Amino acid sequence: MSATFDAVVVGSGPNGLAAAITLAQAGHSVQVIEGEPTIGGGLRTAELTLPGFHHDICSAIHPLALASPFLASLPLAEHGLEMLQPPLVAAHPLEQFPGVALKRSVDETADLLGEDAAAYRSLMAPLVRDSSKLVEQFLGPLRPPRHPLAAARFGVYAALPATLLAKRFKGEGARALFAGCAAHAILPLSRPPTAGFGLLMGLLGHSAGWPAAKGGSQSIAGALRSILESLGGKVEVGHKIDSIDELPAHNVALLDIGPRELIRITGDRLPDLYKKMLRRFRYGPGVFKVDWALDGPVPWKDDACRHAGTVHLGGTLEEIAASEKMLWKGRHADQPYVIVVQQSIVDKSRAPEGKHTLWAYCHVPNGSTVDRTEAIEGQIERSAPGFKDLILGKNTMDTGEFEKHNSNYVGGDINGGIQDLFQLFTRPVPRLDPYSTPLDGVYLCSASTPPGGGVHGMCGHFAARSALKHLKEG
Repeated sequence: MSATFDAVVVGSGPNGLAAAITLAQAGHSVQVIEGEPTIGGGLRTAELTLPGFHHDICSAIHPLALASPFLASLPLAEHGLEMLQPPLVAAHPLEQFPGVALKRSVDETADLLGEDAAAYRSLMAPLVRDSSKLVEQFLGPLRPPRHPLAAARFGVYAALPATLLAKRFKGEGARALFAGCAAHAILPLSRPPTAGFGLLMGLLGHSAGWPAAKGGSQSIAGALRSILESLGGKVEVGHKIDSIDELPAHNVALLDIGPRELIRITGDRLPDLYKKMLRRFRYGPGVFKVDWALDGPVPWKDDACRHAGTVHLGGTLEEIAASEKMLWKGRHADQPYVIVVQQSIVDKSRAPEGKHTLWAYCHVPNGSTVDRTEAIEGQIERSAPGFKDLILGKNTMDTGEFEKHNSNYVGGDINGGIQDLFQLFTRPVPRLDPYSTPLDGVYLCSASTPPGGGVHGMCGHFAARSALKHLKEG
């Protein structure tokens, strides 16, 4: 049977769309098939609380979208995408150390850190100067560095636990600011390479910012779809694939799915050893998220928080490290580390005039069904007395609801698998080409392949490059 399409892509998250665009740019016919009624994967926006309040269902703030070499190469603005930068990148309120914030400028951030100003400058300034080289190196599969000096300068710190690297700072402010960034790793801060996540989030804040997409994260998916269709690609929604036999005739298939879904839809085709290795793929903690419709802006005590797109709550380095460590013992912290995003301070389209949206989550053990609303609201109320009085409506999502929304989020793991030293570059299994599978012409392009979670599209882009070799040889 002759192929209907050169390539079929299953899943329309940022990686699936990036894979499809890469193939279409090379002149190939591409069909994207999405099981949900709308495209986007983790890039979806909906009125979750009240009419007129637009909330991001999963991903909300997008430093990697601007830093990604692939996404940066696309004319996203020409296809309707506008990325909005908040006045401050991020803030971290502390009772004893007011005004701790991550600013676009390294020097201005350092100036807020008192006795740690020089230590922060000496650590971050060289990394920020090399930011484009570092992002290019680490947003991809394991490979020899194109810029070995820059990679070595970053790697000597990045491979450390965050708690160890933080010892270079004397004050609580700098240590807490770094811990808030490092905890995005969803790993115990006493484990490597959590320092790398803290450094990456910091250098992205200084080099690219942590922007929100105007109108909601769905706008990113919409712009990617528009680019794909301008190249002749096709998109079909509302078609859940239960077997690869259901795919239209094709030469290559790229699957924006996780290891469990790969086993499910391929049936008995995969070799037993490969399936055994896939079943050993490890998932990490999940998230519990709350979205609110608010009657006004959050009344933060710390003025820096009023101007920050992202606010990290959880206290000192030691307090954040303790709460994150509990997850790996199946426990929930009374006062968890919370990531808060307030898109409506820069995007007035998110809520009716004078009103605001708020998005926040905390990490929970994988598969947790515990309602963390009270704990999250308690953390916000401590730093913003009167917050609860502003709530007009709210929506919660536990780990099961995240997985129901997106099957790649197994147990609520939004990174598509643990991103520790072993699994970061060997996901989903140790293999020379991590995107290929033992099935001829079948590739994985999800966040369960390198470089892992985040809105950057690089998993899809590299998977498509592997598939292009197959198409060329065929």
